[in-house]
Amino acid sequence: MSASQSAARRTVLKGAAALAGVVGAGAGLSACSTETNSGAGGPAVPKEPVDLGAVGEVPVGGAKLFRERKLVVSCPAAGEYKAFSAQCTHAGCILDKIDAGEGNCPCHGSRFDVATGKVLRGPASAPLPAVPVKAENGRLIAG
Repeated sequence: MSASQSAARRTVLKGAAALAGVVGAGAGLSACSTETNSGAGGPAVPKEPVDLGAVGEVPVGGAKLFRERKLVVSCPAAGEYKAFSAQCTHAGCILDKIDAGEGNCPCHGSRFDVATGKVLRGPASAPLPAVPVKAENGRLIAG
């Protein structure tokens, strides 16, 4: 292999490595995007009423995460319900669990009070959006 062929080969290999790095960085950044993490099942705040199931599924004094519906519902007192989007306001990831009254974002560690939607720990800085919810015929209806 001549010196010019060797130099040309190195240039091609460097270009391929740089392209792989750019593609890899783009994939890493897309993990934080709202669109990537919004998943199937619609927007963070339902545009139409959504039946979440029996009112008894949300314990009095507790909360339940409806992850597939991107909602979290709390019941501060018997017959009183509050609902919030379960989509993190930082990067759009869906909360993955509730622990001691706090909703956890698995992507960057934000924590939210599931009874108020308030940010308890960042990087999120905005509270979870409130969603209208009511008990109707023994069912929870959000949106």
